[in-house]
Amino acid sequence: MLSDTELKQLDEKLETYSQSAHELETALQDPLLLKSPANYKKVGVDYNKLQDKLKAVKRIRELATQLTDNQTLKHDADQGLSELINLEEHTLKAELEKLQAELIKLEELADPLDSANCIIEIRAGAGGDEASLFAQELMRGYLRYAELLHLDTDIANISYSSTSGFKEAIFFVTGLEAYKQFKYENGVHRVQRVPVTEASGRIHTSTVSVVVLPEVPDVEVNIKAEEIRIDVYRSSGPGGQSVNTTDSAVRIVHLPTGITVTCQDQKSQLKNKAQALKILQAKLYDLAQSSQNEKLGELRQSAIKSGDRSAKIRTYNFPQSRVTDHRIKQSWHNINEVMEGNFSSIAAAVSQQLKPGEPLVLETGNEDDDEDQD
Repeated sequence: MLSDTELKQLDEKLETYSQSAHELETALQDPLLLKSPANYKKVGVDYNKLQDKLKAVKRIRELATQLTDNQTLKHDADQGLSELINLEEHTLKAELEKLQAELIKLEELADPLDSANCIIEIRAGAGGDEASLFAQELMRGYLRYAELLHLDTDIANISYSSTSGFKEAIFFVTGLEAYKQFKYENGVHRVQRVPVTEASGRIHTSTVSVVVLPEVPDVEVNIKAEEIRIDVYRSSGPGGQSVNTTDSAVRIVHLPTGITVTCQDQKSQLKNKAQALKILQAKLYDLAQSSQNEKLGELRQSAIKSGDRSAKIRTYNFPQSRVTDHRIKQSWHNINEVMEGNFSSIAAAVSQQLKPGEPLVLETGNEDDDEDQD
């Protein structure tokens, strides 16, 4: 049974959600909104989420009314009818508790950037050639994961190592809740395996750092023309050879902060410049957000920039076919499937156990320790 106060709060929610749903329905029918696919998608996502809340509130209100009516009926009911009412009451209460829990989950404070597109940077850290090879493999896994989620990807820049791996790769992921799907990949990823060149069979440990940034609208970040320097040059591929006969590659330096962004994977200089500006906006937005929580910002940035083996969010142990996420202390024994893009079970487990807004605390320890062995 709900108290009078709870019923009043429920009625207020019902009125608020109904009004908001009507406003969003009206907005979705606006021809001007249809001309902006990004805004139309955002309003559509908000509307669907609101409908889920509205449906739950309506059903909770119905259940509360039924329970109240049953209490009235029991006063004049004989024993047989009273037993039936009690049985129904048990069922109604079970459904009510379930719906109340679902509504709490629906109303939890979500990351307002979840619906945004995102930019992913992958950098080889400690471990030399093995780190660069794993950076390439991890990027391939992410591209496959995005494909499985029906998200679009667009490579902005790849900096090759002396081997066939990557020193750095940057790419865009666009589509429904792209940032939400990838944001928990942010951090240092450790790989343990025997390199092909290792004759003694010794397991090597190396790291790759991943930075996931939400793509923010132009209005969020004001970049003044006098604060940036733009350089153009010819794109290069593996081994440093030129892959283009025109100066299509673009490097943008933000003078106040020293942030440098390079894009060269598009054949058009204008497209490379547009992508570089988007990445710069995202970096500046992230910098502004980090400054609001300086201590956590410093921890995150220092760990990611150094690629230190001792600071990690996840370990990929190939000899044991094991992937361990250290933030939630959980392991999966399907590493080949994960590297083929099957990150969904890991993403679901991490997102469920880490509350919205909770800092992604990196686990520290000796690189040769065995604390995450099964």
